[in-house]
Amino acid sequence: MAKEVINTEKAPAAIGTYSQAVKAGNTVYLSGQIPLVPETMELVENFDQQVHQVFKNLSAVCEASGGTLDQISKLNIFMLDLAHFATVNDIMSQYFTEPYPARAAIGVKELPKGAQIEMDAIMTLED
Repeated sequence: MAKEVINTEKAPAAIGTYSQAVKAGNTVYLSGQIPLVPETMELVENFDQQVHQVFKNLSAVCEASGGTLDQISKLNIFMLDLAHFATVNDIMSQYFTEPYPARAAIGVKELPKGAQIEMDAIMTLED
């Protein structure tokens, strides 16, 4: 099965040796997104804004792959402070409809560029 690299200017450019996403069959593996504004490659300020920006970035990569956030099957959320879990749940409900994806929320010590949150995902497209 051939892999297709997905790239869009509507999400931050890769800052390392990776692709924004890779499509294999009807499965799309989305790389981790941090709250960088694509046009400036700068982080947004507060935690709420960071969560919104990450969802916007993931959405842009989903769209470039031919899908939407609602087609995400598995979402991994990495946070510096798990005390923000309720905030993430609230904001996530603005971007997803039921049935929600499988999800993990993981507390980590550090994220790239000083971000407070990062998310990666697996999306399943319609056959």
